Amino acid sequence: MADEPLVLGIETSCDETGVGIVRGTTLLADAIASSVDEHARFGGVVPEVASRAHLEAMVPTIERALKEAGVSARDLDGISVTAGPGLAGALLVGVSAAKAYAYALGKPLYGVNHLASHICVDQLEHGPLPEPTMALLVSGGHSSLLLSSDITSDVRPMGATIDDAAGEAFDKIARVLDLGFPGGPVIDRYAKEGDPRAIAFPRGLTGPRDAAYDFSFSGLKTAVARWIEAKRAAGEDVPVRDVAASFQEAVVDVLTRKAVRACRDEGVDHLMIGGGVAANSRLRVLAQERCEAAGITLRVPRPKLCTDNGAMVAALGAEMVARGRAASDWDLSADSSLPVTDPHVPGRADDHDHANAHAHAHSHDHVHEVSKGNLYS
Repeated sequence: MADEPLVLGIETSCDETGVGIVRGTTLLADAIASSVDEHARFGGVVPEVASRAHLEAMVPTIERALKEAGVSARDLDGISVTAGPGLAGALLVGVSAAKAYAYALGKPLYGVNHLASHICVDQLEHGPLPEPTMALLVSGGHSSLLLSSDITSDVRPMGATIDDAAGEAFDKIARVLDLGFPGGPVIDRYAKEGDPRAIAFPRGLTGPRDAAYDFSFSGLKTAVARWIEAKRAAGEDVPVRDVAASFQEAVVDVLTRKAVRACRDEGVDHLMIGGGVAANSRLRVLAQERCEAAGITLRVPRPKLCTDNGAMVAALGAEMVARGRAASDWDLSADSSLPVTDPHVPGRADDHDHANAHAHAHSHDHVHEVSKGNLYS
């Protein structure tokens, strides 16, 4: 186990300051500082508020993760960081911190993809990913079907949302129902006491001529909002629990149906579900039922690893080190629209030449040595 790469990962793509430490596929620490309460009064994430919160939380969260893992910063074999996609300002805080720590410690730096990290985190729960793996990623910003034959270099988009992501729809319906923010957990809670068949809400993009693997939740969101408005206009009580259950069922029905279809069409016998909405209890149950019926093995990390966290970034970073992928250059920057086809942002060294990458990561001048001595002596 000592020979496996020890990597620290930093995640700041949205409102969670996440710092994780893994050794190979073993999770040692998962420290998170959330600014969700600061955004709640606005009904959604405010980018500037998120960026300032990351600045305040970064160093304490890193120190907490190192203490939890029982390791020294000197022991690390690399530092990975979410380079995109995400909120530009929030990403820049994480990238800047990762570059500073990597430079001061003389460690290789890996800028990795947020979506690929959500897939790779399952290795911490269920071991190495089968190749290929179909992944359904559902969160506040993304609803995607991805096929990966190598999580460090080959991730192919199969389908994505054409408008609202599933998580966005949960937040908006929770707002219409006056349930607060974030919407996912509270909708899930109310839905458990409601009837999912009470209201026949539409299933977007499920017609015979619609894109087989793309998603659309804007029409569903509008239909639910209008149904609620009609009830209120008529002076009738809104059955909040039945609305929550029926809305939730419409979302998870489409997500699981399309994911299973993609697995069948591509001949893939493993489905991984990740992202914040993967914590939804009904999604997990329905996905398990449909995967079992289709002979597909379902892999879903525990809820804490589904939401944004540093452990997923560390997991992908450790995989980069283990497979000898090139470290990123020091001019690494944040890319708010980094495509999922780029699991990481390599440097100019040959992507398969680990020796060159290692040499590049350690080619520092005297100033670096002085700074390292000052910071970590």
